[in-house]
Amino acid sequence: MGLLDRLLGRGKKATGDLTADTAQHREGAAQERQADAEEHASQLEDKAQEQSEQAAEARAEREDT
Repeated sequence: MGLLDRLLGRGKKATGDLTADTAQHREGAAQERQADAEEHASQLEDKAQEQSEQAAEARAEREDT
């Protein structure tokens, strides 16, 4: 959904620029920033999950010895 939101935001910004509609330009920019933030959060969640799995593996190895 992030890519679609980013593209829609760019479209709104461009439309706002062409029509001199600053409100639409701002809305598009905000939509792009939101998409970027959601993508970043998703990447961080993935990294946290990966580190959690690595910690569980290390704990299991330590318990086996």
